Amino acid sequence: MTGVLTEPTAGDDTTVAPRRRRPDVVAASVYLVLALIVLGGQWRHLGSGYLRYSGQDQTMWEWFFAVTAKSVASLQNPLFSDLQNAPAGVNMMANTAMLGLSVPLTPVTLAFGPTVTFALALTLGLATTAFGWYFLLSRTVIRAPLAAGLGGLIAGFAPGMISHASAHPNFTVLGVLPLLLFCLIRLGQGRNVRRHTVALGLLAAWQVLLGEEPLLIFAIAVALMLVTHTVFAPRVTLAAVRRAAGPVVVAAVLAGVLVAGPLWWQFRGPQSYSHLDHQLPGNSLLSFVAFPPQSLGGLAVPVQDVALNPTEQNAYFGIPLLVLVAACVVVLRRLPLARAAAVTILVLAVLSIGTELAITEDPVVGWAPGEWLDRTPLLESVLETRFVLAAVPLVATLVALVTDRVLAARPTGRRRRVGIWAGAVAVALVPLVPVPLPTAERTPAPTVLADGTWRSGVGGVEDLDGVHGTVVTVPIPSPGNADALRWQIDAGLDYRIAGGYFVGPSGEADGEAKYGAIDRPTALLLGRVARSGEVPDVADIDRSRAREDLAYWNADVVILPDDASQADALRRTVATLLGDPGARTGDATVWDVRGVRE
Repeated sequence: MTGVLTEPTAGDDTTVAPRRRRPDVVAASVYLVLALIVLGGQWRHLGSGYLRYSGQDQTMWEWFFAVTAKSVASLQNPLFSDLQNAPAGVNMMANTAMLGLSVPLTPVTLAFGPTVTFALALTLGLATTAFGWYFLLSRTVIRAPLAAGLGGLIAGFAPGMISHASAHPNFTVLGVLPLLLFCLIRLGQGRNVRRHTVALGLLAAWQVLLGEEPLLIFAIAVALMLVTHTVFAPRVTLAAVRRAAGPVVVAAVLAGVLVAGPLWWQFRGPQSYSHLDHQLPGNSLLSFVAFPPQSLGGLAVPVQDVALNPTEQNAYFGIPLLVLVAACVVVLRRLPLARAAAVTILVLAVLSIGTELAITEDPVVGWAPGEWLDRTPLLESVLETRFVLAAVPLVATLVALVTDRVLAARPTGRRRRVGIWAGAVAVALVPLVPVPLPTAERTPAPTVLADGTWRSGVGGVEDLDGVHGTVVTVPIPSPGNADALRWQIDAGLDYRIAGGYFVGPSGEADGEAKYGAIDRPTALLLGRVARSGEVPDVADIDRSRAREDLAYWNADVVILPDDASQADALRRTVATLLGDPGARTGDATVWDVRGVRE
């Protein structure tokens, strides 16, 4: 996108003429309505429903929002929490806690609950991302508001954006990125240097606190555009770079000062880590040409879903849109911006393939670019399939540029050209129109937690942080089963839990991270029982380890809900481990383990 540094601009940003305000309001309103439609199911079922394809991620995000609000309200450190993964805790800055959003939305979370905050973040994320790209296009390379509005629509509601809107606010709230690029463009043009330098630094710092992975991918895309645009238009690009270099350095220093503390905590604070190797496949070739499952085209022409999961459908452009983009490149072939965009789109697509090339799901051959990424610091922690998300604004720009030209064409034959182009755009985009994201019913919390009965098992003693001991739910909470985090939220975050769903140290010497807690022997044993339903032969060593693990967790009470998977086998296993059948309390079996752990 840095190619716009050297293209004619659509107007000055110093004033917003009244004629421009009306399209801005219309665009913002349309984007907001569309976002509300996409997430309408969640808004209608705030108390009882969750986004069906979110897996355990929605529970994790709601926990982040709830814990951050509790920390802010009680004047505690929001960068760390020991409410899950007791007693080691969770480095919030090293996770996707989005403190740049969760802290400002603390009043919303406290007043209405974290589900409202989650739904609000996703809804505003889609709308503001679309508006951000509309704003950038309309103030730089696009003159017709309709063309800029179409570009914003593509960038904000692309299949990858809709996919992440099922679970990932950090990849949905991306409206700061086009504003960062807008500041870079203005600095390259030498306009309002002081103001845009300060704005760039502030926005960069804010984006660090919103999501570092999207910022890193965005920076790579900008660098690729800069290099390729320099090849096609070296004089004008290098002149813009010289004008922007000094102010960009100043902005980087400003941003660094603002986020130095949180970044230190992320990489050096408690429960920090150096890298996270996902070891997951990238985009297959089919994922580029297929329609997304959550779209009109996906419903009409269903194909094999080859994404990692429903929240990582980052490509899924469909053949018609790819053909349209190719046609745009041909039409705009004389523009350095268009040529640089085409090359950058291809490079990002190649990077998103990962370490192995696959046509559908099965790998065909090793893929060198992905293997290089997997060995590069910082980049090794990025999920490769997400690189293609940075190509979406470039796709939107190419379509918007051609649309702008068609609308500005001479009157002779204009109606015919507009009709043909509108038809081509409709063929490409209508199949990608998203359908509302489906919801499912939440599993209710065990009554022993919902009605506060659990407090009798911890002695009612409140520590300095306002927390009443530690509750161990069976099976131990993990990335595959994080319901206990939601039950903890419903109980007012008044107790700690063992295990959980977060990213933390794996215990390896190289500082690699893992999802969830470092596995304790008892957690592993109970996990096997929950998967198999088979009661193991419990030996004295297992009982000894159980006592050690309960002591490590500083556990007060163990709770097994009746509706847990393989509940009967788990109940018998825990009873054998503890030498106690437990007490029936409502719809759960409860063990008071304050004496056992000692």
